[in-house]
Amino acid sequence: MFTLAKMGVGLTPPIKYRTPKSGETITVGEALADSASGLTKCGATAKPDYVAVGPVNSDGEVPVIKVESYMEFETTLSAAPAEGVSLTPGTKVTLHTDGLQVTATTASGVAVIVAMEGTAAGSSVTVRF
Repeated sequence: MFTLAKMGVGLTPPIKYRTPKSGETITVGEALADSASGLTKCGATAKPDYVAVGPVNSDGEVPVIKVESYMEFETTLSAAPAEGVSLTPGTKVTLHTDGLQVTATTASGVAVIVAMEGTAAGSSVTVRF
């Protein structure tokens, strides 16, 4: 789950309400992409447009915050890096297929690691996009 950890400005991000793509299940903390047919899970190598901050409401809309470059998000690693791959602050990694974590894959990475507690699967990392 992507949780807003820090912002480089002194403002609270506005919450917007957006409609998910038909049949799309949205989870709180999920990285989302905007499409012509509505919000959908963000692809592994695409910068997310939004992060869900609440469940879908009775009107079929989900509360989201727009992802900005000055925001840092806490999440977890979905897997440990492969042998010979070093993850350190400044490394760019991809998003996991669940849209809730980052991987240890550095090819075509979009999430820049800012801080990390470790490199094992499940370790907490802070990223920005």
